[in-house]
Amino acid sequence: MAEVTAGMVKELRECTGAGMMECKKALVEAEGDMDRAVDILRTRGLAALAKKAGRATNEGAIAASVNDDASVAALVELNCETDFVARNAEFTSFVQTLADTVVATAPADIPALMAAPYGDRGLTVEEVLGEAVGKLGENMGIARFERVEVAGTGAVATYIHGGGKIGVLVEFAFSNPATATNDSFKTAARDIAMQVAAAMPLFHSREAVPADVVEHELSIYKAQAAESGKPEAIQEKMAQGRLEKYYKEVVLPEQVFVKDQDSTVAQYLATISKAVSDDISIVGFSRWTLGETSTGE
Repeated sequence: MAEVTAGMVKELRECTGAGMMECKKALVEAEGDMDRAVDILRTRGLAALAKKAGRATNEGAIAASVNDDASVAALVELNCETDFVARNAEFTSFVQTLADTVVATAPADIPALMAAPYGDRGLTVEEVLGEAVGKLGENMGIARFERVEVAGTGAVATYIHGGGKIGVLVEFAFSNPATATNDSFKTAARDIAMQVAAAMPLFHSREAVPADVVEHELSIYKAQAAESGKPEAIQEKMAQGRLEKYYKEVVLPEQVFVKDQDSTVAQYLATISKAVSDDISIVGFSRWTLGETSTGE
């Protein structure tokens, strides 16, 4: 059995919002297994669904870039040692150029990006990075990048929040190529990217939720319902009702739209589809937080 430390209790509390004593008891019962402890707290009604992926551990910034017809977009995360350097104009300009470079050159991996030409200076990314390290006096490194190119007819939208602390990329599909340049669509695409940043969805559609995830959630809701003491038929309805609530929390189109609490994202997108005379759908998204593993699919 793993030792239950104060740090583990603190982490569980931050993740679930449950009380310190409840967190400690759950960790003891789960023999130090954090995921099991979360499930124990949720079964007892002491914690809501935990969507927090982890805590940021690095300074730096995330930048986004989109090409002219919105058919290609990229996110890049560049890390440094202090927030002071992360807010430096030269640093932010560098990470933005990195994102532009990913869009333009489609590197296969970080070594390929490091070898790519940097702007029009006749230098590679690696050479300019070395210059920046020397000038700003801090170690820097490219943590990750993602490049999305639309297959078929569609567009990609991005959103950067908090000066590069959160980065979002959302891919859309539709039928009419003109939709990509329609102002109503462009506004809606940005709104939905902002939704991803604010509401932290996990999936772009109900069908994208893995079967094992659904089974796991349903097992928790059935355990919660069993504690009610009500007949099995009622328990089953209670569990299914909670599963529906789960979908509304984690599936992007089913979430309440942050800019209109009386509408879902799907309803908002349907309104925009009607306005532009096209059928717009969400293909997928990525949501990055600085220093964390990305979430999305």
